Amino acid sequence: MEFEKLQTIISEVLNVEVDEITMDSTFIDDLGADSLDVFQIIMGIEEEFDIEISNDAAEKIVTVKDAVEQIKNAVN
Repeated sequence: MEFEKLQTIISEVLNVEVDEITMDSTFIDDLGADSLDVFQIIMGIEEEFDIEISNDAAEKIVTVKDAVEQIKNAVN
């Protein structure tokens, strides 16, 4: 559930196809994001899931899986 919503957010910010986004995708190397893109994705996550991700936690988000883990930790 979190993964599918996250795919949509990433797809909209980075203009990539949803099926190109896997749990192992890295935002910068695989998906071509820059630091502003990653910030926009994190903002989208916070808005979509009504959570807050600290700057320290945000810095640790490198892969899509990292982002899903942050969402799961914040929601539970």
